[in-house]
Amino acid sequence: MLKLSRLPSGEAEIFESIQGEGTSAGQPSVFVRLATCNLRCSWCDTAYTWDWRRYDRRREVMTVGVAEVVQRVTSFSSSNVVLTGGEPLLQDSKLAVLAAKLKARQRRIEVETNGTRVPSPGLAANVDQWNVSPKLENSGNSLGRREMPGALDWFAGQPNAFLKFVVSSPADIPEVSTLVGRYQVPAARVLLMPEARDAATLRERSSWLADACRAYGYRFSSRLHILLWGDERGR
Repeated sequence: MLKLSRLPSGEAEIFESIQGEGTSAGQPSVFVRLATCNLRCSWCDTAYTWDWRRYDRRREVMTVGVAEVVQRVTSFSSSNVVLTGGEPLLQDSKLAVLAAKLKARQRRIEVETNGTRVPSPGLAANVDQWNVSPKLENSGNSLGRREMPGALDWFAGQPNAFLKFVVSSPADIPEVSTLVGRYQVPAARVLLMPEARDAATLRERSSWLADACRAYGYRFSSRLHILLWGDERGR
């Protein structure tokens, strides 16, 4: 059984939309949002998957069998599937089973992760793209929790892994460059994305962040779902 986030409707948070971030931005995709996380980001926009001081775990989390998840995902027309969270790799063993069954049904698999855990070989074998979001100091997580050298080394060595950094201010850029240099990640696999939960903040931060991307040779990522629908669950 997988622990999934529950939508206000009571259903598991499995929905069809477009990928709003990263190298697949704009691609129609089916999202599966897994619950629980090992980090505590101050600006997290899915805190309902882990913050049990603010949210009722019994209302926000449900267990769903792998077969039911596969049935729900394949009922949509999009062939790209994004396994997101929370932190999906906390459920690695069941996630590996899910990914294998979806690949057998000709689905393309993306996994979004904070880059603190090395995936099992069984899971990695069926993932087409890793969207890795290492956390910076701006997240409020301690260094010992947010940077796991073994995991970041592993992702740095995968050509299908892209590192996407959430940037709040120009002061974050040197920290990004330090991490990129430490793990020798090619600039073409590094993305900078504004921290923003509304369109006005996204537009304001995008202008100077795009300039920084040009200066360092990194990719820029917007948040298309924020521009289109705002901070709305299930979109």
